[in-house]
Amino acid sequence: MIRHLHSSAPMAEFPLVVSAATVIFCLLLPSSSSSPICAARTQDHVRTAYHFQPAKNWQNDPNGPVYYNGMYHLFYQYNPHGALWDVGNLSWGHSVSGDLVNWADLGTALDPTAPFDANGCASGSVTILPDGQPVILYSGIDADRRQIQNVAFPKNPRDPLLREWTKPGYNPVVPLPADVSADNFRDPTTAWLGRDGLWRFAISAVANGVGTTLVYRSADFLRWERNAAPLHASRDAVMAECPDLFPVAARGAEGLDTSAHGAGVKHVLKVSMPDTLQDYYTIGRYDDEADTFTPDEDARGGGDDYRSWRRMDHGRLYASKTFFDARKNRRVLWAWVNESDSEADDVARGWSGLQSFPRALWLDPAGRQLVQWPVEEIETLRRGRAAMLGAEVESGGLREIGGIASTQADVDVVFEIPSLERAEGLDANQLLDADAVCEEMGASVQGGVGPFGLLVMASGDDLREHTAVFFRVFRLLRGEYTVLMCTDLTRSSTKAGVYRPTHGGFVDVDIEKDKSISLRTLIDHSIIESFGGGGLTCMTARVYPEHVARGSSSHLYAFNNGSDAVKVRKLEAWELATASVNVAVEDHGLATSGDMCTSSAY
Repeated sequence: MIRHLHSSAPMAEFPLVVSAATVIFCLLLPSSSSSPICAARTQDHVRTAYHFQPAKNWQNDPNGPVYYNGMYHLFYQYNPHGALWDVGNLSWGHSVSGDLVNWADLGTALDPTAPFDANGCASGSVTILPDGQPVILYSGIDADRRQIQNVAFPKNPRDPLLREWTKPGYNPVVPLPADVSADNFRDPTTAWLGRDGLWRFAISAVANGVGTTLVYRSADFLRWERNAAPLHASRDAVMAECPDLFPVAARGAEGLDTSAHGAGVKHVLKVSMPDTLQDYYTIGRYDDEADTFTPDEDARGGGDDYRSWRRMDHGRLYASKTFFDARKNRRVLWAWVNESDSEADDVARGWSGLQSFPRALWLDPAGRQLVQWPVEEIETLRRGRAAMLGAEVESGGLREIGGIASTQADVDVVFEIPSLERAEGLDANQLLDADAVCEEMGASVQGGVGPFGLLVMASGDDLREHTAVFFRVFRLLRGEYTVLMCTDLTRSSTKAGVYRPTHGGFVDVDIEKDKSISLRTLIDHSIIESFGGGGLTCMTARVYPEHVARGSSSHLYAFNNGSDAVKVRKLEAWELATASVNVAVEDHGLATSGDMCTSSAY
């Protein structure tokens, strides 16, 4: 993927007053984790505590997440020359972890040093061959600025850390086809093995002017032939990049190896659209004889226009990539989360870009959409705990969750809705643009059933700065109900030049039957990831509150701006310790736990 964006947006008002708040203090729990606890951070209030990022410089796409020989590896697009995308040519950064939480930096795995990648080592993947050898398949931008496909192999296959890679001189293994645009042929997927014994990978292209996902086949991973038919094509989209094709179990949360096929298996096709900077997916059937993908008839937006498909995340998340974690038998998703302030801020900080916290994902029981949830290893960071049980939040009310450091926290809450009688009406056409509904009816706009939810990264008594993550319940014309989830960033920062949109997505739950809905929110200084309805709707946002930059503390509240009271059936909030992220490897080995907080980033 090759893209970067910064933009800005206006602010709005919020009427609730803190003077009416009830404060809930925490119950301190003893630590049961072996994860390293890093010293308090004294620099860079924007830098995260437990999200993946290099110690410095620019990063974007996750390229080759893989579990290999007892270690998790993450390769990612990285600019070792500075904090901006377009200064220097991109390399592949490389880090390893034993738990998906604490990471050690291994420097760069690939650098643009050959004619076939002279202008950059762009996105790609890692595949484990049957003999256990990993191989990188990546897009190189050659000396003539054409996008071509190359391979790289470990220099020492016995090195468990895979620190050095070699690029054979016979690259490219897939040159630019005659009918494909020279600057739109990139992002090969993790390869899978068909029942005929041939390897396949999918890749984004513009072929004869049509946005296409192509498939290539090979018996030896070196000589590749293009399939006559595309995996999928869309005349409604010029280019869809960063494709991902992976199997999911039709029932249950168990993850499947990328080559899985047969009864009880469905496939997910996901693409990233550079015109919207959003990831879209659909569920369907992959035919491994024809190498084509057909969306299910009941899949929402199963047509040719990718932008009518479901969104992987309704906020600021892009270029997602999954891998099969054989250690815990699950499929795990990574994604790039870029900045929302200015390039000048990137340069001043010396870094830009995060990875989302890794998410396990599986098919929902209805078989219509994916469920996403933070991997369980995040619980090893939990320290202090605050709890609220059965508390009522009246109309216009706030309840503070106090006693924990809410700038790095994990909050899990279930809201109970006593009555749907005052739910507002919503036209069916408005279901097509949740962002617009959330923008029109933000957290400050009083409603019938909702808005209710959380205020996070909130400044003191004036609430001049805060981010609202909330729900509203609407009644449709035929009498059924729908739940809207929003993240309102209009008051997230008073800093000039910060992009402050309102994100929105509908949550596919039966609110009339359940009369309750859950919300889990991960807070980590400048990133907020929220999971509504048990992970059916996900929303990622970047925030840059000035009160934190000035050294003031942040606050966390449950709020309700609906007409009737709502009940907090259960709320638990954990303060999270600072993970060790990208400590250098010294003396040819990983840093020990005692050394894992010595990075200059903290």
